[in-house]
Amino acid sequence: MARNTETWEQRPDFPETHYVDSRVYTDEGIFREEQEKIFNKVWMVACHESELPNPYDYRTYKHPGGADLFLVRGDDMKIRCFYNVCTHRGNTLLFDPSGNAKHITCIFHLWSYDARGNLTDVMREKEGYQDRICRDKLSLREVNCEVDFAGVAWVNVDDAAEPLASYIGGALDYLKEELSRPLEIFHYHRAIVDTNYKLWHETNSEIYHDFVHYHNRVTGMMQKGYFDRRFHCYPNGHGYLDSMEIRYDAYEGVDGQREFGWPDAPKACHKFIDLFPGVTYNLRSPTFRLDSTIPLGPNKVMIEFRGLAPKDDTPEERRRRIKDHNGIWGPFGRNLHEDLLAVHGQSQALNGIHSYLIQAREEQLNSHDEIALRHFYAEWNRRMGRKASDPFNEAAAAPERAQHAV
Repeated sequence: MARNTETWEQRPDFPETHYVDSRVYTDEGIFREEQEKIFNKVWMVACHESELPNPYDYRTYKHPGGADLFLVRGDDMKIRCFYNVCTHRGNTLLFDPSGNAKHITCIFHLWSYDARGNLTDVMREKEGYQDRICRDKLSLREVNCEVDFAGVAWVNVDDAAEPLASYIGGALDYLKEELSRPLEIFHYHRAIVDTNYKLWHETNSEIYHDFVHYHNRVTGMMQKGYFDRRFHCYPNGHGYLDSMEIRYDAYEGVDGQREFGWPDAPKACHKFIDLFPGVTYNLRSPTFRLDSTIPLGPNKVMIEFRGLAPKDDTPEERRRRIKDHNGIWGPFGRNLHEDLLAVHGQSQALNGIHSYLIQAREEQLNSHDEIALRHFYAEWNRRMGRKASDPFNEAAAAPERAQHAV
């Protein structure tokens, strides 16, 4: 029976952990609070070290909290991160998305900095300032930057941030053996999607949506072991799902992928790890994909996609790996466009309407259990000081309003 306004706005008959208020995806105030309480406090993926192979190589990065940053490899080969702002008059230092700059020079007044953030040159310094400035007090503002065992460079703009290893804990151990070998990037693209970043991360976390992918249905869902996998929760909202053998031979045109594989990985495995609030390590042998989100607003997100491969690939191995990556996860592959269409459709439908989204599936933590979503929102609640099921505390206020009405 179709619902009217009153019945539509009733809360679902589930525990508050098993549904979310749709306004957590659309409210501007909640998004600004997420920037402050989540993105400006947690570690986020900025790039892979192979994007900065040489001294003085740099890459700019739009931080989810709103700041413009850049990462640069120093003459000591260490990767550092700084705010992309001149300390003189606040102009942008690096406009190009990537490059090589031994001297990082502001276009405005030609103040220059080195790759360690030191102010090295001030035009007409003696004439203009005499002895009234100290260069050490005008160096660039550095940001916490660490590189993990897979060569992924993470940043955290909070000066009091816990170490990266503490934040991630053991959540990445599931892929440590496979990704500890030297890797390099072979594919990068980004998509700007009219959706909320949480909707994208949810799509990476829950496998119940495999129904939308014909490729996933025939190579995974219809194969032995698919429903035997369990989801494992880690602190700070992280988690992973057990692997299984993907039956590529069930899909015409992908013969040989099971035999090719990934070094040190189980045959035709599919291992993925989701890290709060928007990073996914995804090894679907023979290809490794790294997703990271950069929310631009409550209804807009930039997703960066990286394809990575072992540096010691032979030319033939690299060719096959690229072909597999682009065939499944490239912009015109079998899977990615379907996920992007789904999250765009969610945001389009939710815009301007208040509803509740259910995350109540319980299947003993297996593939189609929605524990991953509930685990994410438990961490979201903790950091935000709100409940995703009742972000404006309306349920608690309802009895009080009724008492005043009487």
